[in-house]
Amino acid sequence: MNDSYNDSFQYDLDYEDQVCEKAVVVKFGSYAVPIFFFIVITLSLTGNILVLIILALYENLKSLTNIFILNLAISDLVFTTGLPFWAMYSIWGWVFTTILCKMVSFVFCIGFYSSILFLTSMTIYRYLTVVHPLFNLKTKSFSTGTFASFLLWAISIGAAMPSVLFITTMQVPHNGSFSLGCDYETHALRDIAAFQQNAVFLFAFAVMAFCYIRILGKIKRARSKTKNKAIKLVFCIVAVFFLGWVPYNVVIFLRRLAEGLVEPFNDCDISIQLDHAYEVCRFIAFSHCCLNPVFYAFVGVKFRSHLKSMLYRMFICRNTVEEQQITLQVYSRGSMY
Repeated sequence: MNDSYNDSFQYDLDYEDQVCEKAVVVKFGSYAVPIFFFIVITLSLTGNILVLIILALYENLKSLTNIFILNLAISDLVFTTGLPFWAMYSIWGWVFTTILCKMVSFVFCIGFYSSILFLTSMTIYRYLTVVHPLFNLKTKSFSTGTFASFLLWAISIGAAMPSVLFITTMQVPHNGSFSLGCDYETHALRDIAAFQQNAVFLFAFAVMAFCYIRILGKIKRARSKTKNKAIKLVFCIVAVFFLGWVPYNVVIFLRRLAEGLVEPFNDCDISIQLDHAYEVCRFIAFSHCCLNPVFYAFVGVKFRSHLKSMLYRMFICRNTVEEQQITLQVYSRGSMY
């Protein structure tokens, strides 16, 4: 990552001999970030753990779709584990050790990259099954899913390695004094990390856009009563991904220009505005980890049936006939969707 670790309390040197005071940004971040991250953490843990429980109780993971859902839920949980540390970071600065700074950054990056990669892989799989239905992976779904999972996790770990090598603790200005920060060692390294993050996002978004445009074209030509519902679902998935990550990556790019003293972004007022925009865009982007269970699992008819069956078992007393009827209803459908 890059600006994910540049918390709002950090002062930007917009000019070589002048420090841009950002007390308003400091105050906003110290209040808004912990509250919002607490909400995201709660929803993400609830939604993704529920996905894992239902997969374990009701699914056999022989489906490639279920394997991707499993990995996506795990990656979202990994991403979520970093949020409490960044919430505390926004209030007090980095109060932990350098080793923990590296490890938290590393785990956080793995969650970020793996989430996007598994999201993209699920999109490609949907594209192949809808647009090219003869491309059948059912006979090798488990082996294919296992290989793809190991490959994507390996790529994510590799992409996150710079955080272990080059992120460290350092003294940064904070409220007229100095506080410990957790960030890349130099501006050049931060620029490289930002470029890597933007490049991964642009690649993923280009692939998703292509796949869903083709999927929509295929659905429109198909004669199905569920056509309109499917089109709305596809549109929502792409829209949430676009609205969540595009502004965040754009603001990250602009903040790098501001730190690099590029006109007109090195102006103090513009830099403060970019910091506020960054916080808002980060809130929207990071909330994606708790929205994934909604759009990739909870919209599924069979998944809702699983959830209903589990809740009935926990809170409602039923006779054997009722339980058998719900079980038949659940397994009469073919997939988690």
